[in-house]
Amino acid sequence: MVELLGPAEIRGLADELDVRPTKKLGQNFVHDPNTVRRIVDLAGVGPGDVVLEVGPGLGSLTLGLLDAGTRVVAVEIDSVLAARLPRTAAERAPEDVERLSVVEADALRVLAADLPAEPVSLVANLPYNVAVPVVLHLLAELPSVRRGLVMVQTEVADRMAAGPGSRTYGVPSVKLAWYGPARKVAAVPRAVFWPVPNVDSALVSFERTQPVTGVDRRCLFEVVDAAFSQRRKTLRAALAGWAGSADRAGELLTTAGIDPRSRGEQLDVHAFARIAAAAS
Repeated sequence: MVELLGPAEIRGLADELDVRPTKKLGQNFVHDPNTVRRIVDLAGVGPGDVVLEVGPGLGSLTLGLLDAGTRVVAVEIDSVLAARLPRTAAERAPEDVERLSVVEADALRVLAADLPAEPVSLVANLPYNVAVPVVLHLLAELPSVRRGLVMVQTEVADRMAAGPGSRTYGVPSVKLAWYGPARKVAAVPRAVFWPVPNVDSALVSFERTQPVTGVDRRCLFEVVDAAFSQRRKTLRAALAGWAGSADRAGELLTTAGIDPRSRGEQLDVHAFARIAAAAS
C-alpha cells in the first residue's frame, strides 16, 4: 500500500517548493489520507481505468489513485507543482509511477489531443472558482469520460445536483443534466485541507448517459443561459432577446408545449431541449 501524504508531508513539500497557496488558483491541499481513500473508493475506479485528475497540487489524491491501480493523467497549470509531482510519485509509489502522466496545462483549454491516453473517469479536487466551467468543458471535449467524482464547494455541489423547482436549480444544473445525472454523495470537512478554507466542501458524482437527442447542445445551452439570466421574469420575457421578441418567444414556448408564463427553474433539461428544437 502506498504511504499517502499527511499534514507534515504536505507542509514539507510546500516549504521545499516555496509554495504559498493562492485564492486565485483555488489551492487548498488535502492532507488527510482517510479522505483520499474515501474519494477513491466513492469514485469506483480500479486497475486498468484511465483517470483524469485536474489540479493534482502536491499529489495527495494522485497517490491514492495510483494505489488503486489506475493510470493517472494529471493536468496541472502550476509549472512548479507539475514538475515536482512525478518525483513525489517516484519517492512514495516507485512501483506505480510509470502509470502517471503529468500534463502542464490549463484544464479549461485542454483537448483530447493534449492527453497521452483517453480517460474514462474524472476524479479531482477542483479549484472552487472554476469547478463548473472545468467539468462542462471536459465533458464537451473529452467524450471518453464516462463518469466522474469531483470535490467542490458545497454551494456549487448543490447547484450541480439540483433538480427543477429547487432553490439552487439553475444553469449548472441543466447543463450538467444534458450529459447525465449528478448527485451530491458526501460532505467533506474543512479540517482535511491546508490551508483551511472558509467554505464547506462536498463530493459530486455524475455519469454520462445518452444526450438529449434532436437538438444541438450549443443551442440548448443558449436557451438555458437566456432563461436564467432574468430568473424572476416569465420565460416569454426572459427569452425575448434570444428569440428576437417576446411574441416570438411565446410562439416557440407554445410550440414546445410549455406555458409562456412559466419560469426557467420549473423546466427540466428535456423541456429546454423542446424549446431549442422549436427554434431550429
